[in-house]
Amino acid sequence: MKVLITGGQGMLGRALQESFSSRHQVLALGKEKLDVTDLAAARRVVTEFEPSWILHAAAFTHVDAAESETLEAYRVNALGSRNMAAVALDGGASIAYFSTDYVFDGRGDRPYREWDSTNPINHYGKSKLAGEDFVRRLCPRHLVIRTSWLFGPGGANFIEKILSLAKQRGSLNVVNDQRGSPTYTADLAETTMQLVESGARGIYHCTNGEHCSWHELAREVLRQADLRTPVHPTTSSEFRSAAARPAFSALDNFCLKLEGRRPLRPWPEAVAAYLAELHV
Repeated sequence: MKVLITGGQGMLGRALQESFSSRHQVLALGKEKLDVTDLAAARRVVTEFEPSWILHAAAFTHVDAAESETLEAYRVNALGSRNMAAVALDGGASIAYFSTDYVFDGRGDRPYREWDSTNPINHYGKSKLAGEDFVRRLCPRHLVIRTSWLFGPGGANFIEKILSLAKQRGSLNVVNDQRGSPTYTADLAETTMQLVESGARGIYHCTNGEHCSWHELAREVLRQADLRTPVHPTTSSEFRSAAARPAFSALDNFCLKLEGRRPLRPWPEAVAAYLAELHV
């Protein structure tokens, strides 16, 4: 099948391209080739390429910047998603939209399931939820894939930042009061391909198995990398950030379980695979 990937030069877009190109004809376009906020440009690309699926990975992902660049965050995440859903409908394509754990407020005491009530507490989460709404309302043939704490080649991520800081500093302070689900882009891309090829529809949570705090993730990364830099737990209040973060935003991949699909491996195993890819 023909697959169009928006945000094709980003961390997730590159992983999607690598997975899907093994079995499908893929056109992966970065912002310079396809600005999703330009409806006419989006329509032109879809008309010319005629994809069966649009994998909409283009996004404004800077959580803190979204608080000051609010208009741009909504322009990309909401308006851009509206445009891609509209041209998917017009072109007879299905669309997969990648959303976030930040559509939840983090006040629960268990991982969120697909139908739990959303209540984002920052503009990044609100703009991504607006994108979800547009996709779900405009294009019946849709997937909404919520994921979180992405890491992988081709983009800035927490694991590479921790490895870099550990080599520069005598010790690290990492927050221990935010819990979530780390996700390796390669694993997410493979699961996305399974969903697409099976004709899945609706909302899915797709993250690596189990959950942890940023502090626990940092410690595991350094343990596997055989770096002995001490990592001290601290609280979010010790770090000044423009955007509030949900305290507990782990995602339960409940629909994958209900359908008997193969779960993504536990996050420590995914970290090991990524470190091997980095030759660490």
